[in-house]
Amino acid sequence: MLDMTEHIDLLLTNAAQVVTCAGPGPKRGAALADAGVIADGAVAIDDGVIMAVGPTAELTGRYMARRRVDVAGKVLCPGFVDCHTHLVFGGDRVAEFERKLAGATYQELLAAGGGILATMRATRAASLSELVDTGRQRLTTMLHLGATTVEIKSGYGLDTTTELKLLAAIEILAASTPLDIVPTFLGAHATPPEFTDQPDAYIDLVCTEMLPAVRAWWESSRFAASSIPLFNDVFCEAGVFDLAQTARVLMAGERLGLRPKLHADEFVTLGGVPLAVALHAISADHLDVTPSADMTALAASDTMAVLLPGVNFHLGSSRFADARALIDAGAAVALATDFNPGSAPILSLPLVMALACRYQRLTPAEALNAVTLNAAHAIGLGDRLGSLEAGKQADVLIVAAPDYRHLVYWLGVNLVEGVVKRGELQKTISKTQ
Repeated sequence: MLDMTEHIDLLLTNAAQVVTCAGPGPKRGAALADAGVIADGAVAIDDGVIMAVGPTAELTGRYMARRRVDVAGKVLCPGFVDCHTHLVFGGDRVAEFERKLAGATYQELLAAGGGILATMRATRAASLSELVDTGRQRLTTMLHLGATTVEIKSGYGLDTTTELKLLAAIEILAASTPLDIVPTFLGAHATPPEFTDQPDAYIDLVCTEMLPAVRAWWESSRFAASSIPLFNDVFCEAGVFDLAQTARVLMAGERLGLRPKLHADEFVTLGGVPLAVALHAISADHLDVTPSADMTALAASDTMAVLLPGVNFHLGSSRFADARALIDAGAAVALATDFNPGSAPILSLPLVMALACRYQRLTPAEALNAVTLNAAHAIGLGDRLGSLEAGKQADVLIVAAPDYRHLVYWLGVNLVEGVVKRGELQKTISKTQ
């Protein structure tokens, strides 16, 4: 009798739920509320790629695995994608945190030489190995909390030498950790003290010196060899960079092949969202004060809306981006930590999901899609990861709960019991056959 059994590397079986987050993405509207749940499910993996997803009875009859893991009534879901972080930097801003508690605003700290500029000084003083060591520690924590792919921005150097040092650290981290890393250049993060009262001169430097150097770095990097994109970001905000300056940097990057991203509408509306739409930016991030007309324009575009509720929570704000209005308008919404030392010392995407459900009225399914498939699309990788579908990279979480909604129901508890990255188990799980 002909044996039709297929031999594979890994078979995960007996999940109470396999939550696929599958579908043509990015998800919008009603599709965002569909997590794609398969009861009593299994996932078949070979050579780091998902071969099949379906009921356990079906897959156990079809596949013979070199390693079979019974997840015993737990949840399987895609690895989380953190699509907006500032993960590599020197120092901390604990002292500033106390000043914020006493009433100092973000803009006041920046104007006094603190904020981003304080981290700039610490980052310039840090060695490459110090930046890599602290970055690796943060990524290890993120991995244990379920993040399997992380975008990392530069932006704390604010000179060509240090920005390239940050990008070098990001590349070393990509080579020395199991996570997928996506780099973003954020030279236009603030005006450095060398250009006080000369922001346009600094923008000239970003456009004529930094961007060409960054493009040359990327071309010879592991990212280009792996078809991992490099993005170009600007902090478009009152007291930072205005709309014209933002457009200059983003268009200069486009001429060099760097797709735009931008920080927009965090505190003040300057027109960043219409600019993002006009330039086909891959994402516009924050959107805390975005007017309804701009939400409509964003929803009609291919630009992702990346919301960062951890920032509002950390800053003690009662104002959050109007996620429900964005979703109802048809925007493709993603969530991210915005991990950084000043406004979001947050490494946990489950915490961000929980905040989004409580303060922005997302459903658990919407929050999960927002940190998986949609977040992957917000960094240009939605075709290869972010959902549990045949042909995609095998990034799978084993969640110690019988229902995926526990991920946002519990606060301060890490339910991620196992992490499979590219088909390899990264965390100890309970039951192996």
